[in-house]
Amino acid sequence: MAVLATILILYLTTGVASGLRGGANIVVTPFSWAVNTIARPIGHLLAGTINYSDVVAQNEKLRYQLGRAEERANEAWAFSRQLEQLTNQLDLPFVGALPTVMAQVTTVSPTNFAATVGISKGRDSGVLVGMPVVANGGLVGRVIATTASGSTIQLITDTNSSVGVTFKAGKTNLVVSGRGPNNGLGATSVPLGTAIAPGTKLSTDGLNGGLYPAGLPVASVKTVTLTPGAASYNLTLKPAADLRHLSYLDVVLWEPAA
Repeated sequence: MAVLATILILYLTTGVASGLRGGANIVVTPFSWAVNTIARPIGHLLAGTINYSDVVAQNEKLRYQLGRAEERANEAWAFSRQLEQLTNQLDLPFVGALPTVMAQVTTVSPTNFAATVGISKGRDSGVLVGMPVVANGGLVGRVIATTASGSTIQLITDTNSSVGVTFKAGKTNLVVSGRGPNNGLGATSVPLGTAIAPGTKLSTDGLNGGLYPAGLPVASVKTVTLTPGAASYNLTLKPAADLRHLSYLDVVLWEPAA
């Protein structure tokens, strides 16, 4: 009845059509305001959600790119390090005109007495038992076993290793022996009349029938010890080559004289 009365009044004043329009506006306007008030923040929320997803995706992409950049940087450093090692191994002026074969160290097998390493070259590359092995700095050891594609090297610190050395332009000869991987090298029974002091450099003597060609650096003197009442010196020596960090070695294609 209230609705019919309202329509009648509107008709009598402004007409049914305009009254309906005005009434509709009166009725709808509060609802429209409420909907706009609620919908506006929801729209912002939805837009924010979409933008947040984009940010997450971009962050993931940036993390991936950063990871790839770090990986490439590590690869470049490793390559640079390997190149440096190879360059050092190629710096062997003491070898002279003797041909060499470069090989990578594949195994390290030190014990308290034995000191050997395995390398990646063997008979197929011309490596034979008895050949000297050098690295940047000097003599490393000699080949004691071979296969087609690998070899075993006895280091000069091995307790079964001995090297004939000389100093003072070849005027004095000594025998240097291995004392085990952790004890380096030594020489005993050095005559008292021998003028030798810490820092003296020793190299292979190259005598006929020797195991090594002449002129390969072997060691330098660390200490000279005289036991009271003894008739000779004892020497402790430091290897010329860094035997603790061997990555690449060069086999000298030289065989001892028969």
